[in-house]
Amino acid sequence: MKYVIVLCDGMADEPMEELGGKTPLETAATPNLDRLAPLSEIGMVRTVPEGMSPGSDTANLSVIGYNPREYYTGRSPLEALSIGVDMEQTDVSFRCNIVTLTEEQERYEDRVIVDHSSGEISTEDAAVLVEALKEGLKREGYEFYAGTSYRHLLIWKNGQVVELTPPHDILTRRIGDYLPQDQVLREMMEKSYEILSVHPLNLERKRKGLNPANSAWFWGAGTRPMLRSFEEKNGKKGVMISAVDLLKGIAVGASMHNISVEGANGGLNTNYAGKAKAAADALIQDGYDFAYIHIEAPDEMGHQGNLANKILSIEKIDHDIIGPAAGMLEDAGEDFRMLVLPDHPTPIRVRTHTSDPVPYMLYDSRKAEHTADAYNEAEASETGIREDEGYTLIDHLFEKR
Repeated sequence: MKYVIVLCDGMADEPMEELGGKTPLETAATPNLDRLAPLSEIGMVRTVPEGMSPGSDTANLSVIGYNPREYYTGRSPLEALSIGVDMEQTDVSFRCNIVTLTEEQERYEDRVIVDHSSGEISTEDAAVLVEALKEGLKREGYEFYAGTSYRHLLIWKNGQVVELTPPHDILTRRIGDYLPQDQVLREMMEKSYEILSVHPLNLERKRKGLNPANSAWFWGAGTRPMLRSFEEKNGKKGVMISAVDLLKGIAVGASMHNISVEGANGGLNTNYAGKAKAAADALIQDGYDFAYIHIEAPDEMGHQGNLANKILSIEKIDHDIIGPAAGMLEDAGEDFRMLVLPDHPTPIRVRTHTSDPVPYMLYDSRKAEHTADAYNEAEASETGIREDEGYTLIDHLFEKR
């Protein structure tokens, strides 16, 4: 038996007037989901525990079977594992986004955050800017590490975990009310703007009509995580297929194998088909039992407030991942169970994460189980099937209950 999770980051949404009261998932053309849904168990799952922040960190930990209340120590430490930073117990790590702020205001605190991802800046361009930050913000006890696209890392030796705001939660808002109380962190952010706003790479981006990556933004503080081995915990040999450092870090912490797919970038134009093939190859040829395929695009489009591209990302997942992955396993004669779900909603209306339960679809190639006619938020809510502790859903996938 083979097991697959297709994690469609931020896919869940709200009914929208411009879609005739439907959600993006209901609106998208998804023939492969439409084929599998009437044969599947469809229900709702709460991936974010009550009282915890609805981040991709807590939600994905939950989906992959780790109780966030027990295992969560912050987002950036998981990303540090992916980058290869060996944190000491006294280290504190921070996510360092390279963001776009407005430039017409004189004071830093009066600027407005326009884009949390600087137009999904390429990893290559971002690495140049992180090098400029390393040099311009050099300070004993603080160290920068380059990550992927706009997602980078700051380590504070013998530091303190401080409460900070994710930039995607305050898009279009004045930043003054959300700057760090810690004076050093605040000074570093302010100076980062002075360095990056005049950097030749950003001047060239502006000439091309691209968002300048003109400020560092720190958030997601935490300490070194300790995850139990996934194989030891579940008796399954697993692989992670993601372009996002957070998910790769979870895999490192859980002693899973990371598969890097050429052209996978965490954006709308990622290599969807390559991810499906990588999962199928790992399961069919390489002897793995479980594949976790993570796709970031619906979440990014939700943060951008781009309805058309959120729908498009869902259609690409259906056409290039769900259909081919299921087809390759069927053609190989493998029995499999496939779980499809978002980690959390990222509604177009609010352009950030919410902690509402999300719809899931669990398909078993050996048997049909009709619980709904289609896979979407409305149908899933009406089945009455509900998982209130998201971290237990993987036990259901693995038929442990």
